[in-house]
Amino acid sequence: MQNDDEKLFAAIKRQIEIMSALRHPDTGCPWDIVQDFDTIAPYTIEEAYEVHDAIQKRDYKALKEELGDLVFQVAFHARMAQEAKMFNFADVVNDLNDKMISRHPHVFGKNEFTNPKEVIENWENLKAKERQEKIKNDKSILADVAITLPALSRAWKLSKRAARVGFDWPNADEIFKKLDEEVIETKEAIEENDIAHISEEIGDCLFVLANLARKFDIDPEASLRNTNLKFERRFRAIEIALEKQGKNPKDASLEEMEKLWLDAKLSERI
Repeated sequence: MQNDDEKLFAAIKRQIEIMSALRHPDTGCPWDIVQDFDTIAPYTIEEAYEVHDAIQKRDYKALKEELGDLVFQVAFHARMAQEAKMFNFADVVNDLNDKMISRHPHVFGKNEFTNPKEVIENWENLKAKERQEKIKNDKSILADVAITLPALSRAWKLSKRAARVGFDWPNADEIFKKLDEEVIETKEAIEENDIAHISEEIGDCLFVLANLARKFDIDPEASLRNTNLKFERRFRAIEIALEKQGKNPKDASLEEMEKLWLDAKLSERI
């Protein structure tokens, strides 16, 4: 009978062998063979979101499956890199191991931190040092903030980086003043009926709100996700209530739906 370590090594080895078989130019899967980094990247992002979705739903059976799908994405990218003679799965894991040891000197070294804040500050300092070593041509502190991040998350990260060098509103009141200014400009763009300008001003409003969230160490992406879930929950309650009346939302007036919305809202507070 295999012990836990043997099971782990066998499972990883099997996954790498499966990935190799899928990509075999003669006997592999026709779909897998023609993929490249660009075509697989969207699936990697999708699988990461599905992991988060399973966590939000507290569906731990689904979480196990989704984590497996995410591991498959790592194996897929590593296999394509191996074929291009760049690196392989073992290199990916070894680089990760080295990085985690380097970023946790309080666990694997002699440093001592007494609270999570000190750990985070040290982590950020080490990341900044690593960033400078990796970036060759672009010296901006914004250089490695991934373009493909969700827009609100990227706004949060960009402004956080800029704040490190003092480019920041001093307090929340100043951010609210800026938000009021952007709302006025959005209204003016709407009056002009200039779609491109409206889009730009709405983006400015969202960027300011992302900064407001940052001031309170709140992830704006998580805030919006929670609001989306709340909206979905309450709107479903409207649909259920209307169905009991033999109606659907198309048959109901806005006033009826607003009343049912308030009922759903109040029921959550009971």
